[in-house]
Amino acid sequence: MIAGRHRLLLLPSLTAMLLAGVYQGHTQETEGKSSFPGAASYAPALREGTLAQGQGQITLAAQLTDDSPELKRGLVWRIFKPDAGPDGKLPLIASAQGGTSMFQLEPGSYLVHASFGRAGATKRITVGREARRDSLVLDAGGLKLDAVLSGNLKVPPGKLRFSIYEATADTEGDRALIVKDVKPNTVVRLNAGTYHVVSTYGSVNAVIRSDIRVEAGKLTEATVEHHAAEITLKLVREAGGEAIADTSWSIVSDSGDPVRESVGAYASVVLAEGEYAVVAKNRDRIYQRDFTVVPGHSQEVEVLATDGISAAAAEDQAD
Repeated sequence: MIAGRHRLLLLPSLTAMLLAGVYQGHTQETEGKSSFPGAASYAPALREGTLAQGQGQITLAAQLTDDSPELKRGLVWRIFKPDAGPDGKLPLIASAQGGTSMFQLEPGSYLVHASFGRAGATKRITVGREARRDSLVLDAGGLKLDAVLSGNLKVPPGKLRFSIYEATADTEGDRALIVKDVKPNTVVRLNAGTYHVVSTYGSVNAVIRSDIRVEAGKLTEATVEHHAAEITLKLVREAGGEAIADTSWSIVSDSGDPVRESVGAYASVVLAEGEYAVVAKNRDRIYQRDFTVVPGHSQEVEVLATDGISAAAAEDQAD
């Protein structure tokens, strides 16, 4: 159940700060890979049976916030010795998956790490000869992303991807990547905080960047607005005619920067709004046309093969 849910529409330069909803667990295939040291191999946690002599029992639970219920699924537990081994890594001695878990360990001090998707927390625990219970507060929530076009038109999900970065950039302006290629309407579990989200529509220049804040125990739903459209280019001998095969395409922006190159009878591409020029080359002839991309307005742009210049003449003009 999600209560008090709101949706946030992000314009290209808008920073998202509005949070909504009570977070629910949701599995994502790209999540769950921990960067915690020593996680490459491990010994399975002992869960059942009589305690061996000299062992203590500890039950571990995790919550999103101090006052939220214990998580019943989606957790990955890893228990490490607190001192690094010869390789400089903390030895991993036990692990478990699911929700609340019980471990049988030699009495002593350990570091326990609980991961929940891309969220995680670490705590030092002490195991004695008496059974005990401990818990971790993850201080985590969820982020669910989507996008629309101008006029609230739906963006085709297959052409939409999101990447989530740390909000703070380094001295060179780069940000650490947390998770890439997130599909729309997928819940990503994250620690509470602000993140830099990059939404890419298509594979060229339709990119929107936004800063979004995730609150602990809540689900943030953010929708960005892309100012772009799908364009199909074709070279024809007459208006409405059949596309001419084996055509090379070059698209440049109004500033003269190359945007995309391809070969084929058609060139289908998603472009950000703006002015463009397309150059079509077929056999030894070159044809050119200017066109405008209107946000949310998919269109077919025909380049007429009635006028053009030879490739050699085009090279002479360039010189």
